[in-house]
Order: sequence, then C-alpha cells, then structure tokens
Amino acid sequence: MPTTQQLQDFTQQVRRDILRMVHAVNSGHPGGSLGCAEFLTVLYQDVMTHSSDFKMDGNNEDLFFLSNGHISPVFYSVLARSGYFSVSELATFRKMDTRLQGHPTTHEGLPGIRVASGSLGQGMSVAIGAAEAKKLNGDDKLVYLLLGDGELQEGQNWEAIMYASAKKVDTLIATVDLNGKQIDGSTDEVLPMGSIKAKFEAFGWDVLEVKEGNDIEAIQNGLATAKSKSGNGKPICILLHTEMGNGVDFMMHTHAWHGKAPSDEQLENALAQNPATLGDY
Repeated sequence: MPTTQQLQDFTQQVRRDILRMVHAVNSGHPGGSLGCAEFLTVLYQDVMTHSSDFKMDGNNEDLFFLSNGHISPVFYSVLARSGYFSVSELATFRKMDTRLQGHPTTHEGLPGIRVASGSLGQGMSVAIGAAEAKKLNGDDKLVYLLLGDGELQEGQNWEAIMYASAKKVDTLIATVDLNGKQIDGSTDEVLPMGSIKAKFEAFGWDVLEVKEGNDIEAIQNGLATAKSKSGNGKPICILLHTEMGNGVDFMMHTHAWHGKAPSDEQLENALAQNPATLGDY
C-alpha cells in the first residue's frame, strides 16, 4: 500500500500534468481536474482492484466511469502514471490525431477508457448497466462513478438514480464532485438543487459525506466506508466536498478556471506552487 506521502507526491505531479496539458494547447478544463486530483489518485493508486493490462470487459476488476468527461486532464494523467499508457503521450492532449481527446472517447482505443463521456448526465446510467452486468456474470467487483454537482441538473440522472435503488444496484459507488461551481457561476446561481444529500436519500440511496474532499486520508476513509456498505441492498453515494482549482491559489474559490487555460506567466506561478515529484513528461 502506498504511504500518504507517496499519494500526495503522486497528486502533486498530476496537478503539474493538468496545468501543462491545458496550457500547451490553450484549451481544456483545469478547475475541476485540479479539484479531483486527490480523489482519482487515491482511487487508482490505493483503492481499486484494477490492471493496466487493459481489457474492455473489465472482468474481475473494479471499474471506473468518468461522467463529467470535461475533466479529462486529471483522468489521463492518473491513467498514464498508473501504467495504462506512456506518460509521454500526455504531450498530445487535444492535438490532431491524438488518443487524448478533450473529452474521453473509445474509438481511439486509449487504454483505461470504457465509455465516451462529456455529454453530461449519462454516466450514471452507464455505471448502473456495468454494475448489473457484473452481477449477472457472477463478478463481485465494484463499479465506481464520478459525476459533477452541476451535472445533476440533467434530468436523466434522476431516472437512473431512481432505477438504481429500485433494482438494488448495491455494487455501485457514485461520487459527486461537490464544489458548488460550474461554467456559468455557482450551482446555486445557475439552478439551485437544494440538499443533494436529502434527494439521494429520498431516492433510496445510502449517502456518505467527505467534508475534506481534497484530503488524502479523508478520501481513503470515505471510500473504505463506502466499500464496507456495498452489497447491502442499496447503491452508495459519496458527496465529496472539493475546491475547484485546488492546489493553485489563484484558481481556487472561483468558477473562472472551469474551462480556461493559464498564460505562460500563470503557468510558471502555478508550477512553482507544485514542484515536480515524479518527473514531467
């Protein structure tokens, strides 16, 4: 098992990757990517049973689906540094003929990607289908899903959320990146959703909250608790309270960096706050 320091070092390098990838093409979504760096690091480096010898069916492995596919930079970085493909390929992000499209796609054959995502609101349905397929196949591994809080404004989610509890899809752990921000402002300004916890509970889910969603040990504890509750007849939701732009002081506490690339000077400032730990690509 990796130490907390090793996971922190991995996360810090992932932040550097995100910043450099988005800056290089002046395009992409650094805010949410930075906010979820700790979560995906813990998931892939410490929690999931998975193999970088990628097979699309994922038999006898835990599966992960990224519903809010616009935060692809963090997903690509974690996959590469977990051995799915060469770290050097991160330099092709959003370039012509790359496998690292702005939103993850499957037709390019990038290892680790099981579904095209980024059309918001669809990931919950896909993850539920994968979890049910595992049950039908006698596979006891778990299915993990990450979706954004603003994404819950999409109606299809709630049909799927209702279905999951009605059909007792209890090997699904869905995490909501609860940063309170989306591209046009705060979620409360764009479309207030009230208590997301109360809504999931009303739909029959077992709901956990991780108040320190950018703290490695808090994430580990939250995921461990979620795993312990699997198989008990209810799907599980983790409300992960994160900070958009986490780790870069001028990107935090604002929605402005949801989909904006840093300038040369801003990149140097951001990288100085996150010294290399594993080596840049």
